[in-house]
Amino acid sequence: MVASRSARERKARAEAGPLASVKIDVDGSQQFIYKIGCTECVAKAPAKWSAYRAGEDNGYMAAMDRWTFHLTQKHPGAEAPCLAYLDAAQQRLHERREGSLDS
Repeated sequence: MVASRSARERKARAEAGPLASVKIDVDGSQQFIYKIGCTECVAKAPAKWSAYRAGEDNGYMAAMDRWTFHLTQKHPGAEAPCLAYLDAAQQRLHERREGSLDS
């Protein structure tokens, strides 16, 4: 069974924790775009900080990794289930950086 957009949004919201606002959009090719925002931080007035990035790297793992890094850097005492995957997120970041150096 494929999870609905609202079910995926609920799961992402639960994983991201209480400081997150989560929204899932669908792009032109019917792919899910995850937008995770911080309820406390402002990036550029009046916009709130968000893990959403223009381009194709807005899937669940990429957005949740960026959110996890934001939590650890800007809200070190925050609690969220996604923080359990910090080591894996750091490993993925390291691999992406190594891959971009090889190109």
